[in-house]
Amino acid sequence: MMSEKNLTYIDLFAGAGGLSEGFIRQGFSPIAHVEMNKFACETIKTRVAYHYLKQNGDFSKYESYLKKEITRETLWKQIPKSELESVIQSEISSKTLNDIFDSIDKKVKGKKVDVIIGGPPCQAYSIVGRARDPQGMKDDPRNHLYKYYVKFLEKYNPKMFVFENVPGILSAKNGEYFSKIIKAIESAGYNFSYKLLNARDFNVLQDRKRVIIIGWRKNIDFEFPDFNKITSEYAIKKDLFFDLPSLKPGTGDDVTFYNKQSNEYLKKSKIRGILNFTTQHKARPNNENDLEIYSIAIHKMLDESKRLNYIDLPKRLKKHKNETVFTNRFQVVNPKSFSHTVVAHISCDGHYYIYPDKRQIRSISIREAARIQSFPDDYYFEGGQTASFKQIGNAVPPLMAEGIAKKLKLKLNK
Repeated sequence: MMSEKNLTYIDLFAGAGGLSEGFIRQGFSPIAHVEMNKFACETIKTRVAYHYLKQNGDFSKYESYLKKEITRETLWKQIPKSELESVIQSEISSKTLNDIFDSIDKKVKGKKVDVIIGGPPCQAYSIVGRARDPQGMKDDPRNHLYKYYVKFLEKYNPKMFVFENVPGILSAKNGEYFSKIIKAIESAGYNFSYKLLNARDFNVLQDRKRVIIIGWRKNIDFEFPDFNKITSEYAIKKDLFFDLPSLKPGTGDDVTFYNKQSNEYLKKSKIRGILNFTTQHKARPNNENDLEIYSIAIHKMLDESKRLNYIDLPKRLKKHKNETVFTNRFQVVNPKSFSHTVVAHISCDGHYYIYPDKRQIRSISIREAARIQSFPDDYYFEGGQTASFKQIGNAVPPLMAEGIAKKLKLKLNK
């Protein structure tokens, strides 16, 4: 999937590869993905295999893997070792930086790096994270990971970069961290601009705001792009979930065949591809207490268009002593519009992502969460249920990433 100029990128803090997926769709070629989480790295390797096999006309092997007909090791053996080695499993720190540079240098081999993309883990900047931490995350070492991002800018001197993070990065420690990030970027030789963008404006069916910093070398004439906001009339229930079979709590299969033909949204968003099935449409098991709460929350949403307040639950159902904090801990995905933000906490429980149907009292499946994030149905998340949910919650929606990549490509191809 090469562009005319064979544009290249390095993905830092790559996670499950959502940002990378968007850039690949626009013809960029990855030099390296750097990520510390083992399961996320395995997910990216499997996606590397997908792109390689699709590009080389041997997609049936990937399909066989999704159907559990071959093992992951057999799948990975189908592609050159050099392709898999683009995934570097490593923490980014002062101890590891030189080794990471050495690994990437072997892959660069005289090629220019056009773009660096990525964003440090966001928990240290998130408002919710600060609220949960007695110290307000002020001593969290992740507050300083931006320094290593800047070191990659200094080392590889890309023409442009994309730095993504949560809105809380603007206010963390009264704006002190963001001010330091800006100064470091300027010192590295880049002009930049930033905006608060919402994934729903990129046709993602999710209200997900993120700070996007785009930087460019000082000798490049550029400014932050205007993104044409897509006013979507699509909705979660009738457009995004409509073709996935019903589930009960704790049920689901490795391979799930669609029960309806594709629709306009699934085609436009590239969520449904050439396969007649998807994977990981599995729902969490729940105890009776939670299911009763879910039922109350669903009825309140569907009958009254209101959210459940934890305080209003019957006393016998309440299991949390603190009734004044996180009173919206049980929340139904809005069926008539877009979802609220999918976050990594979905890996702990599904209370915040209840399926909007009185006949399906459960939380959303792994595949439904992936769809809310605009991941295509042939995207496979490695590591099991908890790891998959965490990767999905931390990801940049591929549709949003593709929109950003498209604007950068227009400039870089001139």
